Amino acid sequence: MFSYRHAFHAGNHADVLKHTALIAVLRHMTQKDTALNVFDTHAGAGLYRLDGDYAQTSGEAADGYLRLISDKNSASAQVDKAPAAAKSVASKQTPEVFAPALQDYLDIVASFNTQASHKVYPGSPFIIHHLLQGRDRDRLKLFELHPTDAKTLRANIAQLDAGRSIAVLQEDSFEGLKKFLPPPSRRALVLCDPSYEIKTDYARVVALMTDAVKRFPTGTYMVWYPIIPRPEAHDLPRKLKTLAVREGRPWLDATLTVKSSKLTTDEAGEVVRPGLPASGVFVINPPHTLKASLTAALSQVAKVLAQDKNKAFEVNSGG
Repeated sequence: MFSYRHAFHAGNHADVLKHTALIAVLRHMTQKDTALNVFDTHAGAGLYRLDGDYAQTSGEAADGYLRLISDKNSASAQVDKAPAAAKSVASKQTPEVFAPALQDYLDIVASFNTQASHKVYPGSPFIIHHLLQGRDRDRLKLFELHPTDAKTLRANIAQLDAGRSIAVLQEDSFEGLKKFLPPPSRRALVLCDPSYEIKTDYARVVALMTDAVKRFPTGTYMVWYPIIPRPEAHDLPRKLKTLAVREGRPWLDATLTVKSSKLTTDEAGEVVRPGLPASGVFVINPPHTLKASLTAALSQVAKVLAQDKNKAFEVNSGG
């Protein structure tokens, strides 16, 4: 039950999608001064070392956040070396200028590192806190059931000296979230991103969202999900869309594919599994600006992070 550790996956292509979307949603929601409650149902450890044993064992950040940084730096160098008359043309032919939502994501991650260093990757708790700074009435509640990650999360959060504005709850968020909805401020964002390592997580996510939307119809709910060859994974966004339509709420579904999901064989004839080829984020009650922001950002992410010809992205919405 407690085998999953996000430290192995920090900064991968799924994090790029999830955190770019999260930042875009919160940027819009924090434009209002009214108090905001944010709930992270599977918070993890909060901060991760990309030069640590876990991240280097998987190497997933190299095909995610680190590749975006490398590509941008390479593009900048190409433009700098171009003759003056050709610089304007070169800048249009390279991804040096990223879409605003993608650049915002890169800037926020960079803010956790010293100049030219990319060793620290912030998880969603620290990204959320970064965006809520200076908003004294906002509250952030972090659920983490894994005993080791919960302990690490508490230690990391303690460094922020955030007082009562952040609470770390070592309990099952699928049940624990219910007592907080609706929040007193009547404004909330719920981020739900379990590992789905346990197959029952898919059904529990749907049950949680169904209960949450009934308790608090106007809240914003963001669900990350993997796109893998498993019926439950393909059914999840469909069920969330059915929920949103049934309750009369607007929705948005964004997906990012970086490689084929087909099994291959190596030189020894052993079956090679592709790992995670794609993922998505489903948002109920999304900001009206989110579709345009993610469409621009993901069109660039798909090109840069593509591992084969199967690169793709989609941003669909309704309601």
